Formats: sequence, C-alpha cells, structure tokens
Amino acid sequence: MKGIFTELRRDSRARTGILDLPHGKTETPVFMPVGTNGTVKALTNEDLEEIGFTLILANTYHLYLRPGAELIAGAGGLHGFTRWKGNFLTDSGGFQVFSLAPFRKILEEGVQFQSHIDGSRHLLSPERVVEIQTLLGSDIQMQLDVCTPYGIGGAEAERALDITGKWLTRAKSAWLQSAREGYPGALFAIVQGNFFKDLREKSARLVIEADTPGIALGGLSVGETPELFKDFLNFTSALLPDEKPRYVMGIGTPEYILSAIEEGIDMFDCVLPTRTGRNGRVFTRNGPFSLKRAENIRDYTPIDETCECKVCRTYSRAYLRHLFKTREILCSMLASYHNLYFLHDLTEQSKKAIGGGYFVRFKKDFLERYTSKEGALK
Repeated sequence: MKGIFTELRRDSRARTGILDLPHGKTETPVFMPVGTNGTVKALTNEDLEEIGFTLILANTYHLYLRPGAELIAGAGGLHGFTRWKGNFLTDSGGFQVFSLAPFRKILEEGVQFQSHIDGSRHLLSPERVVEIQTLLGSDIQMQLDVCTPYGIGGAEAERALDITGKWLTRAKSAWLQSAREGYPGALFAIVQGNFFKDLREKSARLVIEADTPGIALGGLSVGETPELFKDFLNFTSALLPDEKPRYVMGIGTPEYILSAIEEGIDMFDCVLPTRTGRNGRVFTRNGPFSLKRAENIRDYTPIDETCECKVCRTYSRAYLRHLFKTREILCSMLASYHNLYFLHDLTEQSKKAIGGGYFVRFKKDFLERYTSKEGALK
C-alpha cells in the first residue's frame, strides 16, 4: 500500500518526517489543534495559518449529529464548509460515544447510542463511520474502535479488543471501496488492549496486518499515572513499523508531548491548550500559570518574555488579567492563541533538536525549567 510518511532525521527513537496528505505536506512531529465542531474555539483559520498549523482535528460524532455529514458534503466537505485550506484529521467519534456509557450499547454490528443533543437514537457501524468521514472529506480518518477506561479487567479489555479488531477489518474494506470511488484520504487503524501488554501485542499484530497508511495508539492518557503512560507508550510504540506515522490521541502538555516525541510518536492532539486558555491559564517556559492571580494586577510584562507570538509582543499580563476578570471574549482569544503558538513552537524546537542530534538534552533542559514552578496553575 502506498505510504504517506517519509522519515527525514532520527535521534535515537525521536524522529522528524513528512506526511504527504491531500491538502499539502505536514512536517512531523506535529501537534494538532482540536476543532470539535469544525472550528478551533476562539481562533480563526487565519490565526491558525499565522501560527503555522497545516493539520487540525475535527470531531466526527459532533459533526454527524449537527449539522450532519450530508449537509457538509453539500458544501464541498469540511474544507468547503469551513474554508480551512490545510488538512483535516477526523476521529471516529468512538471516544465521544463511549463516554455516554449509560446511553450506548456495543453490538457486533456497531454501537447504539442516544444523542446528547436531543435524545435521538443512532447506530454507528464501522462502515457508516467511514462513510461519514468520507462525506466530510477528511484527509485522515480513524477506524471505529471500542474505547476502554483505565482500571478494567483483562477479560473486559480482551472483549473490547476483539470487537475493535473485527471493526478494523470492516472499516478497511469500506475505506478501500471509497478509495476506488475517488476518495483520497488515509485510514488509520488504532492499537488498543488497555493496560495489558499481551493484549497490546495482539492488537499491534492485527493493526500491522491490516496495513493501513497510519497507526494510532489508543487507550493512553485515560486516567493512568504518568509513569504507566510512559511505560505503555514505550512498550507499544516499539511494536510498530517505522514506515508508518504514529499518532497518540489526547495529549497536550509539554511533559507528555516531549515523552511521546522521544518514543518516536509523530502526531498528537488535545483540547487542553484552548480549554485552559479560555479559563485564563497559559503556558510559559517557566511553567504554566493563571492570569487571574492577584500578582498580575500590575505586571506589565508579557506572558512569556522569550515567546515571539503576537500576544506576547503586544499585551501585558496586567491587561490580560483585566480582560479575564471582566469576562471579555478577547482574553479567551489571546490566551488560546498563545497556548497553541507555545506548543507549535515546542514541536519546532524539537525538530531542530532531533536534526542536530541533541533532543534528549533539549527535553531535559526544557522540562527542568518548565517544572521549576510546580503547581503554578493552581
């Protein structure tokens, strides 16, 4: 199967590369902002382009329920509907569906659930999820999988994995048919298995055999300790082939991102930078902090004096605190912009460090400074 990923440089397991996608090339490692409803909250497309993003994430579950995949297809897919010129990755909706535990039922056919919007009943099968993402015009789409929480038993995790494996076979068949009909996007399979290494190995074998263009590492960052996250990230990533891009879902802190890059992960996403931005919490090289704190009342310095983003070049902590306390929308916009710029810049610095052969030292130095004010977000 034709590959979409080219590895460029490597420093131990950390690597840089290029994703060749329908709406342009994307350099990796890459952090993807989350645009759940076809928009990254509080930011415009122009903001995202200005920062340097070429790949963002949209949510299949939410867009399927509102405004509907067929309506979006009528506008030319997500690109025509939103006017985003770069690439879209869409998740399968599995995580959102399975978070509705009292309102869903897992069947061999797919998953039945009730809409969180109006209580209407729906069935999402692996084939229907591929069809929806094809209608959306996703550049990368994800298979439907069974998401499992931290702390379940081995038997329950194995049952979920078996269903996920069957759904992968059906999703790939549907995706290949859509490709024959002219759909250019890639399908990513998902490794599951919860926190059982034998199940992770079993899942990795199934995913490798499926030979999809990319692979996601599922079931991480779901409530486990940071130590367990790192252990299973290391274990799982080592099972996967080098020629495929690797994606870990739902990580958005510098600590987790740098750990992922060190293990050869190419892609990651999270709502954290924009969600915390809307709550007045921002990243800095010296650790995160809250704009609402009284110490910022007369602080006329920028969020981060080392940051080159337009927010730090223009506005003070005092002004941003004032905006937050008066509930001005501008605070959410500026803080979200800065947080996304910060993470994008972190990946750019990581690429440079990998290319220069000093990524491990870069990670150590960055985190020593970043964690020096532990608890600053409180």
